[in-house]
Amino acid sequence: MSTGTIVAIIVAVVVILAVVAFALSKTRRSKTLKTKFGPEYDHTVSTAGDARRAEELLERRQERVEKYHLRALRPEEIDRFSREWKDVQAKFVDDPKGAVADADRLVSEAMKARGYPIPDIQTRIEDLSVEHPHEVTHFREAHEIAQRSAAGNANTEDLRQAMQHYRSIFEILLDRRVTATEVHEEVKR
Repeated sequence: MSTGTIVAIIVAVVVILAVVAFALSKTRRSKTLKTKFGPEYDHTVSTAGDARRAEELLERRQERVEKYHLRALRPEEIDRFSREWKDVQAKFVDDPKGAVADADRLVSEAMKARGYPIPDIQTRIEDLSVEHPHEVTHFREAHEIAQRSAAGNANTEDLRQAMQHYRSIFEILLDRRVTATEVHEEVKR
């Protein structure tokens, strides 16, 4: 075998190994993002139109949130937000539409207190999905109902569902999970 043939074989092997390594890297990237973002990965692929674009968006989202100075709420902040939430829930009986608007505002305030910047709603949803990819659907659905409510296109049952969605995301922001007893007590009311 000539030196030229040996060099050509070595170059071909290196190129094949580089292609295989690149493909494995892309597969590992996709798997990592699917695992981290769960249902939010599928949602982003659906809205972006393809997996490659969605993965770029998810990575940028993650990089953006890593720059935030997120923090847990102090006990007195949790107490204040919890009291305000109870007031919002009580308001639902007489003013469901107003209660949903207040719940939306209160979730935004809790996000801000935790260190999330509060730009547009889409960015808030994206930011929350980085740390809470399984729960962000609650925020997305609650806000969608709130928008329909503002346009006069939501009934009382829709508003009740919005409140449940807001409560789920609110409890996560306060880093406080709702117990089965609390849910049962709320249903009895």
